Amino acid sequence: MIVLFNPAAGWRRIDRLWRVLDVLGENGIRFELVQTGGPGHATTLARDAARAGAGLVVAAGGDGTVAEVATGLLASRTPLGIIPLGTANVLARELRLPTHPRGVAAMLAFRRTRPIWPGIATLPSGSRLFVQMLGAGFDAEVVKRLPPGLKRLIGRGAYALQTLGEVARYPFVPLSVRIDGRDLQAASVVVSKGRFYGGPFVLAPGADPGAQGFSVALFDRRGPLAALGYAAALPLNLLPGSPGLTLLRGRVVEIHADREVPAQTDGDLAGNIPALIQDAEAPIEVVVCR
Repeated sequence: MIVLFNPAAGWRRIDRLWRVLDVLGENGIRFELVQTGGPGHATTLARDAARAGAGLVVAAGGDGTVAEVATGLLASRTPLGIIPLGTANVLARELRLPTHPRGVAAMLAFRRTRPIWPGIATLPSGSRLFVQMLGAGFDAEVVKRLPPGLKRLIGRGAYALQTLGEVARYPFVPLSVRIDGRDLQAASVVVSKGRFYGGPFVLAPGADPGAQGFSVALFDRRGPLAALGYAAALPLNLLPGSPGLTLLRGRVVEIHADREVPAQTDGDLAGNIPALIQDAEAPIEVVVCR
């Protein structure tokens, strides 16, 4: 078992990691802890571990770390384990993974798996794998402007504060969206593999991360008041039925704009659109409880 961990995650998360590793060690389960050295390093380490025949590669972190490790494991037979240490841990919630150290350790020890089918976004900056979602427009602008220190300090609350700061200055550039050849318009777009967004909040009921294709959320209404309305509906789990929100299914999604608009994948800035979003070439096996 290879455990990949970003040492910049903060002392609180390091403590949670060590509690999981202590339980593994107490039960005689051998592991190797490897620290990552910067963006993209987890992908290289995971790919090397898979090629060397590792039985399990574990991402200790949030959705961004999970996506990096998954990128390295794509097209291999090595399963992906997750120790949820991130701000939102959306995929972990989606798969109903445990958070208590003993539960996490037991899950990794038994190695029961289920497949998930990641998405691949092709952008001017390159290709990005995502395990949960891609956002283009306002939510990506919030991610772009969010100070990392604030995120580490107050967790999900940092996104709420940054949202309030961005609504007055974001230009809400219209987006052109093509879903399986059908042309549409939106103010913002979220292309999701699963049900949740931003934590335990429902965006796409009925979505399945193990299925091919995407749930595409088109936010039709533009401007600060609309953005605040969507933000207020999210923690109440009222977003799927909000006026001005359209949910569609699709296999191939294209997003364009006539001005610079950012995109984010799994909570990390991915560059700017245009973006072409498709399924990855194959699913990945992820360790789960059942």
